Amino acid sequence: MLVFAAASLKNALDAIGGDWRRETGKHATISYATISYAASSTLAKQIENGAPADLFISADRDWMDYLEQRKLIDPKSRVDLLGNRLVLIAPKDNKTELVIRPGFDLAGALGDGRLAMADPVAVPAGLYGKAALEALGAWPSVANHIAAAENVRAALLLVARGEAPLGIVYQTDAAAEPGVRIVASFPPDTHPPIVYPMALTAASANPDAPSLAAYLRGPAARTRFEAQGFTVVDPAR
Repeated sequence: MLVFAAASLKNALDAIGGDWRRETGKHATISYATISYAASSTLAKQIENGAPADLFISADRDWMDYLEQRKLIDPKSRVDLLGNRLVLIAPKDNKTELVIRPGFDLAGALGDGRLAMADPVAVPAGLYGKAALEALGAWPSVANHIAAAENVRAALLLVARGEAPLGIVYQTDAAAEPGVRIVASFPPDTHPPIVYPMALTAASANPDAPSLAAYLRGPAARTRFEAQGFTVVDPAR
């Protein structure tokens, strides 16, 4: 089975994959080698180009909509799985303090450095981040000082390595990386809701795919997701 999942899901899905494999006794199922982690935009385009994914978990609704409009997912299987928060991070030893509010001086805090974030043109974390900065009036002053990464985990690493003094990532990414600290959280009303939809692909014929999708909505997976800082949008009842 091949799962395509947003890069920010890596820690949680690696753990859940191990749980599912042990609980079901399956051996050719979900593991690091059979999950492709990347930006949702990249994965959606790969599915459009014929990649044999069985299950897709996007970090936003837009890229799932993109595939649904092209009849490349099974719409009956589509659910909103998770939610997340957007945060501003700095290297763990960086003492920068900022209060995120309209007109806050993000450019001043950056100094001569760049703001690490996922590509704000196409990648969900970057799109959410740009929307928040626009809502707060900070985008014009930093638009030319962005270190645009291919996905949110790449942006996270730029900050963890000290290559960027500040970055915008999901709360769950910050929690998974000891090399960074959260400076502040973005108010949820400054950007579209961060929602991770999940769906089977239209081309999938793998009989285990629906079982895995159901497992990801169950109580064991919920515990793992919540331990990583996600909110479960549509848990199994």
